[in-house]
Amino acid sequence: MSNPLKIKAQRQERTINESWKFQKGENLHASDSLFNDNNWTSINIPHTWNTDAYVVKDYYRGTGWYRKTLYLSEKDKGKMQFLKFEAANQAAKVFLNGHFVGEHKGGYTAFTFDITPFCIYGKRNIIAVEVNNNSSEVPPVSADYTFFGGIYRDVWLITTPKKQHLELLNSASSGVFIDTPIVSQSSASFSVRGGIKNDAATKVTLKLIHQVYNPDGKLIQRLENRISLTAGETKKFKTPGKDVVNPQLWSPESPNLYTIETYIADSKNNQIIDKVANHFGFRWYHFDGNKGFFLNGKPYKLRGICRHQDQPPTGNAMSDEMHRRDMLLAKDMGTNFIRLAHYPQDEAILEQCDKLGILVWEETPIIDMVPDSKPFEQVCETNLREMIRQHYNHPAIITWGYMNEILLATQRKFSKQEQVPVIKRTLDLAKHLEQVVKAEDPYRQSTIAFHGSDSYNDVGLSSITNVIGWNLYQGWYGGKMDGFDNFLEKQHNKYPDHPIIISEYGAGSDKRVHSFLPQSFDFSIEYQQGYLEYYLPVIEKKSYVSGSTLWNFIDFASALRDESMPRINNKGILYTNRSPKDVFYYYKAFFRKDIPVLHIATRDWNSRAGIEQGNDSVVQPIKIYSNLSQVELFIDGRSLGIKKTDNYNAIWQVPFTFGKHYIYAKGVYDSRIVEDGSNVFFQTIPEQLNKDNLKGLELAINVGSNCYFTSDESGLTWICDKPYTPGSWGYVGGKMYHTNDYSIGTQTQIKNTFDNPLYQTLRTGLEGYSFDVPEGEYEVELLFADVFNSGTEIIYNIGDNKQAQTSGNVFDIYINDKLAESDVNIGAQYGYFSSVKKRFVVSASKDGVYVKLSPKMGKTFLNGIKLRKL
Repeated sequence: MSNPLKIKAQRQERTINESWKFQKGENLHASDSLFNDNNWTSINIPHTWNTDAYVVKDYYRGTGWYRKTLYLSEKDKGKMQFLKFEAANQAAKVFLNGHFVGEHKGGYTAFTFDITPFCIYGKRNIIAVEVNNNSSEVPPVSADYTFFGGIYRDVWLITTPKKQHLELLNSASSGVFIDTPIVSQSSASFSVRGGIKNDAATKVTLKLIHQVYNPDGKLIQRLENRISLTAGETKKFKTPGKDVVNPQLWSPESPNLYTIETYIADSKNNQIIDKVANHFGFRWYHFDGNKGFFLNGKPYKLRGICRHQDQPPTGNAMSDEMHRRDMLLAKDMGTNFIRLAHYPQDEAILEQCDKLGILVWEETPIIDMVPDSKPFEQVCETNLREMIRQHYNHPAIITWGYMNEILLATQRKFSKQEQVPVIKRTLDLAKHLEQVVKAEDPYRQSTIAFHGSDSYNDVGLSSITNVIGWNLYQGWYGGKMDGFDNFLEKQHNKYPDHPIIISEYGAGSDKRVHSFLPQSFDFSIEYQQGYLEYYLPVIEKKSYVSGSTLWNFIDFASALRDESMPRINNKGILYTNRSPKDVFYYYKAFFRKDIPVLHIATRDWNSRAGIEQGNDSVVQPIKIYSNLSQVELFIDGRSLGIKKTDNYNAIWQVPFTFGKHYIYAKGVYDSRIVEDGSNVFFQTIPEQLNKDNLKGLELAINVGSNCYFTSDESGLTWICDKPYTPGSWGYVGGKMYHTNDYSIGTQTQIKNTFDNPLYQTLRTGLEGYSFDVPEGEYEVELLFADVFNSGTEIIYNIGDNKQAQTSGNVFDIYINDKLAESDVNIGAQYGYFSSVKKRFVVSASKDGVYVKLSPKMGKTFLNGIKLRKL
C-alpha cells in the first residue's frame, strides 16, 4: 500500500493569538477598518475580561471588543481563508475590514467562518470581534459558576490552497466522522463519512482517499474512490472500511488509538488539495440498571471527577498546557472517568483524555431552568449539534449530556401552578434534544443530571434519557450522610432499569479551617475528608451504580458564592493552584492498585495549635492515607506503633509539644519499603494562664465555633471556643449561632476582611468572656460582625441628652466592671456583614480579665476575642 500522492501545497493551520487589541464596553464604530484603536489595551488570546470575578460578586457582564491586524500576501490570492474560534463567551459577531462576516451564539463551542470574500492581499486586514457575556438567549441563563467573558480559547487561520476542501463549515468540525458500529474482541467494523465543498465556478473530479494506521503507526488500509462536484456543490460521502481483525481495543488501561488520514487530491496529477487526520478507537460498552457499566464486555466501575475550566488569575483563559496538566493530575490520581461540567471544554482536554485513557461525559450548559424563549431553545439545539460534531471522533466520550438540575430554579422560583408551563417546555425541549442526540450519534448514550428530587421521575424527565445522573449532597445541604444510601436504594427499587451515575457529590473545605468536631458547612478540611470517606465506599459497593464523578476535582470560580472563600466553590480536592488537598491521596490510594500510595495528611495543616491537657503536651490525631495493608508512624524518630489501614486510612493520637516536629511514616509494598515524611509546627496554648506562659502569647479564640482558624495574612491560629471553667478561660452564657439546621454561622461574605470564616461564626446572647490571668496590663481585642440586619426601633439618649432613633442590636461593653464603650450598635454604626475590631488596654486585678456584654436592645454577640499580655 504505497502512497502515490504528491505532497505539494496543502492546508495550512496556524494560530493568530498574538497582538490583539481589546476594550471593554459598547462601541458602535469598532468594526470599522479605519477605526483608531491605538488607545486600546494590547493583549494575547486566550483572554478574558473577568479577572474581576475573583474579587467581586457583580463582575462585569456586557460587551467587549477585540481587534487584530492580519497581513495576507499576494501569494495568498486564489486560496480559501477561514477563521476558526475555539470559543468566545457567550455570543460573538465577527467583522473583517468593516464587513460583517458572521455571528455565533454559545460560549463553549467552536465556530468557523469563510472570510475569503472580504480579504485584501498585499495589505493589512482588520479583524474585529464583538463579544457579549450577558445574553438571555444563550444557555445558561443562570448557573453556580462564573460566566467569564472574552475570546478565551485559541483563534486559528486556516488556509486551503485551492477552491476544493473538506467541509470546514460543518459546525466547526473536522468535516470527517468515523463510525465504529460493531466492535468485539475479534473484529471491528468502521466507516468514514463527511463532506467535500467545491467553491470553484466549474465542475471538478477529485480523488477521495482514506489511509488507516494502527496504534503502532503501520498503514493497514487504503480506501480510494472518485468524486465529481458541480460548481458550488457540497457533496456528502460515506466510505466503509474493511473489518479490522483482532483490533487493539481502547480502554483507560490501554488507550490504543488508530488514525485515519483523509485526503482529497487532483484526479489527474494526484496532487493533494486538502488533508485532515483523525484519531479514533475501537471499544464497546453499555449501561445496565442492575449491574452497572460494562466496557469491552467486562464490568467496569466509572471512577471519576467533575471539572471546571478556570484558574486564577487567568480565569477561563487557560493555555492548552494547563488543560493537559489537569488531565495528567486526574490520571495520576487513578481517574478513569470525567464529567466535563457543565459545558463543552477545550479540544486539548478531549485529546488528552483519548491519549491517557479517561472516559468522558460531555454536556451542554442548559442549567437550572428553561426560559420561555424560542431563540434560547434554538441555541440549545445548535450548541448540542456543534458539541457532538466537533468531538464525535473522540473514543473517550461515552455519553452526551444536555441538561443539569433543570428543575432546581423552577421549583425555587415558581408556585406549583406556575411550574406547569415551565415543566412542559422543559419536557418538550428534553424530548427534542434527545432526538437530536440520537440523530447525530446513534452509538453513544444520552444523559441528564438531576438534583436530589424525585420530581424528575414524577414529571417524566427520567424516562427520556438513557442514563440518569444524580447530584446528591445528603449531609451537606441538609440531612445526614446515610440519607445518600437510602436515596439510592429507593431509586433503584422503584426504577430498577434506570442506569445510574452519581454525577455530583462533595463538601466544601477551606485550608484555614480545621476541627476535631467537624459539622456540615463548617468548611473544615476534616468534614470534607469524613464526607468523601463515607460516600466513595458506598458508591463502590453498590453494583447497580455505574460510577461517580466527584464534585469537584479543583476549587473553581463561582462569583455569586460567599461562604468561607468568597467567589470560590471550594469543594475541590485540588486547590485553585492545582496543589492537592490531603484528601486527594485518599482517592489515589483507593483507585491506584498498581503503585504504592502513602501520604501523611498534614500538608493542609502543618502549622497547628492546641490547648495543653494537664502537662506541656497536646494530643491531636494524625491521619495517613495509604493503599498499604499496615503502616508505622513516628514523631521525631519515636515510633507510635503500627496500625492496619481501614478504608485506605489510619489514625494515630500524636503527642505534640511546642515547636517543630518531624512526622514520618513507612510501610511495605511488594517487598520494598515505602515512606513519607512531613514537618509540623505546633503552638501549645495553656489552659491555665500564668506570668510565665503568657510571655509572647496571643490567645486568639474563634468564638462560637468548634474550628481552628489560621489566618493566611498573619499566620496566627485562632483556636476553637470553649466554656469558662475556674482557673482557666472561656465564654459565659449564650449559644452558637446557626442560620439553619445544617449550617453553622452565616454563609454571607463579611466585608473588609480576608479572614472571612473568623467573622462568619459567632456566639449570640453572650454574657461575657472570662480570663483567669495574673495582675498586669493586657490588650483585649474584640471581633464583631452583625449578621442579623434586623432589630426594633427605639429612642434613647446619646451624649448630651440628644435623642436619636436607631434599630438593631445594641449593647454596652464592660471590662472588669468598667464601661469600655456604650451603645455599641455594630450593624448600624459600621454596616451589617462588616468586620469590626475593637482593641482595649486594661489592667487586670486579682480576679483576672472579664469582658461583659450588657444588652440594651436586641441581642449581644461576639465573633472573636484575643488576649495579649503587655
